[in-house]
Amino acid sequence: MARDITVLEEIVQDIQKAVFQKWANELPEDQRTEQVLEPLAVNAAETVLFVIQMYMDKINEAADQLKDS
Repeated sequence: MARDITVLEEIVQDIQKAVFQKWANELPEDQRTEQVLEPLAVNAAETVLFVIQMYMDKINEAADQLKDS
């Protein structure tokens, strides 16, 4: 049975797709092969997760600083 995804997971997936599409659209059409697009999709997913995690870390750090002051 398929696992229900959370709203946050759905948002992350939407952002990953958008980043991938932006990067793929930047490629010349003759370079849009499966060998190029597959790693590009993986890279987009990893990049989005990295950016979101870094953003959350910075937000939490700022919140901790506000609590301490």
